[in-house]
Amino acid sequence: MKILPKAALTLFLLLLTFSLAFSQKSLKTEYLVDPLGLDTSHPRLTWQMDDASQGAAQSAYRVRVATDQEGLVVGRAMVWDSGKIMNDRQLVTYAGEELTPFTTYFWTVEVWDKAGNSLGTSAMATFEMGMMDEANWQGAWIGDGQGEEVKPAPYFRKEFTSTKSIKKARAYIAVGGLFELHVNGKRIGNHQLDPAYTRFDRRVLYVTHDVTEVLRNGKNAIGVLLGNGWYNHQSTAVWDFHNAPWRNRPTFCMDLKITYEDGTEETIRTEKGWKTALSPVIFNSIYTAEHYDARMEQPGWDKPGFDDREWKDVIYRSAPAKEISAQVMPPIRYNKTIPAKTVEKINDSTYVFDLGRNISGVSKITLKGEEGTRLRLKHGERLYENGRVDMSNIDVHYRPTDDSDPFQTDIYILKGAGEESFNARFNYKGFQYVEVTADRPIDLTKESLTGYFMHSDVEAVGKVSSANETLDGIWWATNNAYLSNLFGYPTDCPQREKNGWTGDAHIAIETGLYSFDGIKVYEKWLDDHRDEQQPNGVLPSIIPTSGWGYEWGNGPDWTSTICLIPWNVYLFYGDTRILKENYDAMKRYVDHITEISPDGLTSWGLGDWVPVKSKSPVEYTSSAYYLTDARILAKTARLLGYEKEAEKYALLSQKIRKAINDNYLNRETALYGKGVQTELSVALQWDIVPDELRDQVAANLAKRVEKDGFHLDVGLLGTKAILNALSENGYPDIAYKVAAQETYPSWGWWIVNGATTLYENWKIDSKNDISMNHIMFGEVGAWMYKALGGIKPDPANPGFKNVLLAPHFVGDLEHFEASHQGPYGEIVSSWKRTEKGALNYMVSIPANSTATLILPANTEITGKDVPARQDVPLDGKVAYRVDAGEYNWKITQDKVNKQ
Repeated sequence: MKILPKAALTLFLLLLTFSLAFSQKSLKTEYLVDPLGLDTSHPRLTWQMDDASQGAAQSAYRVRVATDQEGLVVGRAMVWDSGKIMNDRQLVTYAGEELTPFTTYFWTVEVWDKAGNSLGTSAMATFEMGMMDEANWQGAWIGDGQGEEVKPAPYFRKEFTSTKSIKKARAYIAVGGLFELHVNGKRIGNHQLDPAYTRFDRRVLYVTHDVTEVLRNGKNAIGVLLGNGWYNHQSTAVWDFHNAPWRNRPTFCMDLKITYEDGTEETIRTEKGWKTALSPVIFNSIYTAEHYDARMEQPGWDKPGFDDREWKDVIYRSAPAKEISAQVMPPIRYNKTIPAKTVEKINDSTYVFDLGRNISGVSKITLKGEEGTRLRLKHGERLYENGRVDMSNIDVHYRPTDDSDPFQTDIYILKGAGEESFNARFNYKGFQYVEVTADRPIDLTKESLTGYFMHSDVEAVGKVSSANETLDGIWWATNNAYLSNLFGYPTDCPQREKNGWTGDAHIAIETGLYSFDGIKVYEKWLDDHRDEQQPNGVLPSIIPTSGWGYEWGNGPDWTSTICLIPWNVYLFYGDTRILKENYDAMKRYVDHITEISPDGLTSWGLGDWVPVKSKSPVEYTSSAYYLTDARILAKTARLLGYEKEAEKYALLSQKIRKAINDNYLNRETALYGKGVQTELSVALQWDIVPDELRDQVAANLAKRVEKDGFHLDVGLLGTKAILNALSENGYPDIAYKVAAQETYPSWGWWIVNGATTLYENWKIDSKNDISMNHIMFGEVGAWMYKALGGIKPDPANPGFKNVLLAPHFVGDLEHFEASHQGPYGEIVSSWKRTEKGALNYMVSIPANSTATLILPANTEITGKDVPARQDVPLDGKVAYRVDAGEYNWKITQDKVNKQ
């Protein structure tokens, strides 16, 4: 018998392992694929069961974690072996030996099906730890010694020599401001605008990059270019970011940690010996634009051997904040390249480009021209009648002190050396049109300008399609607006503000989670919430903030994000960590409202922002959100085992609900307030209505909508409620009619008039409040999944462990399909009419999950594998249990809805 050498045996075992590695999929650590630079000592591990058999379910799992690949195969270097756990969980928290900084870990999962058969071991996944503790940083914070008013961005460089073979190299870089990292002449990574915006005097993020492949034996050079971002805001606007308490010239700290093949380590760090100079980025503002003088370029500044004798020595700086945390979320990227659709030549020095759609991002110009030619690239969302770019709808909040910083206008000065290109590095804008003006004649074509759609690169997990092109257009525009406003935190618009308005974000939370895997962005944003919260519980209306927003715009109708965001993330992912991390903050917030609202009502808030015509009382809508927060807090306390606090907040909820009904409900007429759309729908959406009056209030809402011509008469808060209130209370056909409406005021009115994103105002020609890329009216996107597709998380079994399926087969729609990739896999709900009163209904429920199908009592289901009825008390409806699998049934109903 021939004995295999050790290396061959190891290879054989690895190949054998991978030959079995088809049973589980989508292994993630902290909801990311093979992440680098984690700080959490107990990361979460998730997977999906790859079993297409009907009724597939996991009966047990085993997680194994090791410090090398071979060890994981042969059972050595193990740091955790969970053993076989008889449980159906697919989200577990690492519970092995203490994890160590900078170490790479390899893990697999083995699962057993419901019959007890092993489905094999998954392919290996990895995660790598980062600093884990501020004490592990070796580098010093350094800067160029310039003041905060100095405009040009600083270069930094350092050369070093490596004489041994490199096994692994990681760059850990923390920045007050923004950065680009270069090594040996190559820009590292494809992230943009790193690190993400935080409250810089309380938390700064660091980013980890793998630089193994760009380092070499011999001489190496590191180059860093720093931008201002929100850290050194030099532009002026109404939110006072130029007066931020943290404001300073950008600074950074970096450790480049090298592990050699012989096992030794070396760290190249920021310290004295680094050199600095001013760069060709002569001005950069996250709020306005970027100016670049190509004549100032220094070729080779980021390569070994560059002559930096004219460069200055760096100075030491203090760290901006005590908390230096890993940035662990999808980065901002150039996610889509959008060539110009058309170009119009205004004259021999002015051209206007049209991308054909509204985006967040930057433009790239490529051209030839004389040295010193000065270009102005003006970005906007609409045009004047003469074809020039019109920014009057988005520059309303800009407060310039001079004309040196034009709004959304890049300035580029050519070096005159053949073809050259420019795009902003430390800025993004909201635009569809770009007006390029030169100070002398230039020759441009349609191919001269390209747009890059930028946003946090969250994975798409949902899709909607239907027989109604306008409805599909609304869904697509909603997603474009959502992504345009996701830059490491949710914003309101990508042009005139870029602020983390809390109200806009909680209105769109379900829309975002149905379509995109956003948990890590929201977890980061809740860190920002805790950093901004005052000791008495008060939160500002924009987060992060430099201090603006504590005195205006906040209140429960806006800053209920502290409760609504964690609760919705929990429902969609079945993960309690975000609730645990924010429970104390949630309590402080609700307790503050209680302190200032002893009678159970509060008038603290903005109210139904930008309504069509009817404005509901602020006290009414704010008290509804106060009630919702108290309920979420009670449920969270119960989940976390705080029974006394759960009872306390449950009683508070009852008090608030009674106070709202005592003051705003007319029990004889079953109307709230004046009976306008927001008042009635908010009462239904947030379960304020007494059970015995629910049908009457819903009927009154339906009558009111009919009286309004099946058009909207709501603002921001009303849009969250109106469609859901109708659909969930017997009037889905009316909800659909409103959602698919194509005349003013409606979402469809925007679409048929060419919108590719959602607007800030129902009136397209409004004189103010008319950003053309806003997410605040975006609940309609979530409504499509919930009402037409019927896909909802089950609070009793969150994370879509059990899917609530309650589709509404509305009469005016021939076909609808919704899909959502939840923690267990893809959920599909698709229906198509085949004849009068009948339709085909296709359902897919992923392995290891189930569904509760809820349909009207007059429904008949026929076909293969008809689900079993469940004995669940439902008013006028029937529930069926659906196991994992794919199904295709015929549905017949005598009468689908009340209409």
